[in-house]
Amino acid sequence: MSGRIVIVGDSILDVDIDGTANRLCPDAPVPVVDAEQSWQRPGGAGLAALLAARGSADVTLITGVVDDDDGNRMCELLRAAGVQVVAMPMSGSTVVKTRVTARGQSMLRVDRGGAVFDGQVPPASVAACLSEAAAICVADYGHGITSIPTLRGWLERIALRVPVVWDPHPRGEAPIAHCAMLTPNEDELRQLCPGTRAPGEGLRKGAQADSVCVTLGSRGAQLYMAGHSRRHIAVPRSVATPPHADTCGAGDRFATAVTSALAGGATAPEAVSQAVETAARFVNAGGAASVSTPAQRNAVAKSSSAFPLDGLSTDVCAVARKLHAQGRTIVAAGGCFDLLHVGHVRMLYAARQLGDALIVLVNSDESVRGLKGEGRPVMPATDRARVLNALACVDAVAVFDEPTPQPLLTKLKPDVWVKGGDYIADSLPEADVVRRYGGEVVILPTVPGYSSTNLISAARGSGEKGA
Repeated sequence: MSGRIVIVGDSILDVDIDGTANRLCPDAPVPVVDAEQSWQRPGGAGLAALLAARGSADVTLITGVVDDDDGNRMCELLRAAGVQVVAMPMSGSTVVKTRVTARGQSMLRVDRGGAVFDGQVPPASVAACLSEAAAICVADYGHGITSIPTLRGWLERIALRVPVVWDPHPRGEAPIAHCAMLTPNEDELRQLCPGTRAPGEGLRKGAQADSVCVTLGSRGAQLYMAGHSRRHIAVPRSVATPPHADTCGAGDRFATAVTSALAGGATAPEAVSQAVETAARFVNAGGAASVSTPAQRNAVAKSSSAFPLDGLSTDVCAVARKLHAQGRTIVAAGGCFDLLHVGHVRMLYAARQLGDALIVLVNSDESVRGLKGEGRPVMPATDRARVLNALACVDAVAVFDEPTPQPLLTKLKPDVWVKGGDYIADSLPEADVVRRYGGEVVILPTVPGYSSTNLISAARGSGEKGA
């Protein structure tokens, strides 16, 4: 896919609070949740932009923003994730939705805030961004952005030359004419077309859209195109979602995936097929609850202010348990990291992109001596761990004494185990352990010319050779 993806819509600030619920409140028959952690993320159109940015380096969000602490925080999270925010001034207060869960089970949601557009005409920067779009996704959450006449006029003109995907909301405005695709779910379709015998085709004709794709959750999607053409796209068996999975955010993931595919020249059926699989993978990874921004990634593990240096750390195990409970993808990478060089850093940053958290497993001093011989390590385990822990891509560090990290992997059970080098995955001694619990082994290429052993040899002037 190439070109700028522009997201237009109502943004909110989502707050997740997760903990345990083991008792009832003494003054009412309701559970008490002991909060263990909380985090914030952009929601609504902000979530759509965040998800689009995972697959594109060029994403712009046009959204209403209130100049308050919550609105500023939302913009901060988006910009940290590489999303360009074009703000339309709003008055009132930022919409905040707080969801409380216990071990991943939803317990309560609290909504607050409300805002209205502060002017008659959107800023000129909005029109400029729309004109540069390769495709546009409108994420309507019913808070008023799509009702602005000038903005609707701009979108209608642009829809004649670039794909516009409209994700409608029952409380929102009617989609503009000539959209490439509308993407309601089943409930939204029924509310948009009540009492209609063929609501999918009826919505397509009434909205003058090229196509309507009705998302069906675990059953895939139904695509309606011109000429009464209808096609069902099933979820591939390889990514089938469990029956009670958290689907929060799946509609946004679907709509942004369709938009990206259309921007790349895909046909409507091709775009929907790609989006169905992408949305299923998103749900399997934990849905919106699994989404973190770069500014938050280290907070999960580093909030304890200490990193483990004593082999199997209770802290790291606790972090892994929480991440697994939230459905997040844990990546682990291992090595001596003596000395840390640019090849290591590139490998670790690449590893971090494979999931939601990166745990680095480091050979202890004794383990390094057994592998590299006397005179190694140059840096003690405590220093190597501190340096690794300082990297923004690293969420936690653990040190192990054994020649391989197999015992630690058995406890942590990362979803992805990464090694840097020219290994064959099946030849790694830890590969069997990882695959036994259902994990994946990934080999990332090293950077030519970088080797800890050679760096140390050069520093010592000994001419010692090694990998």
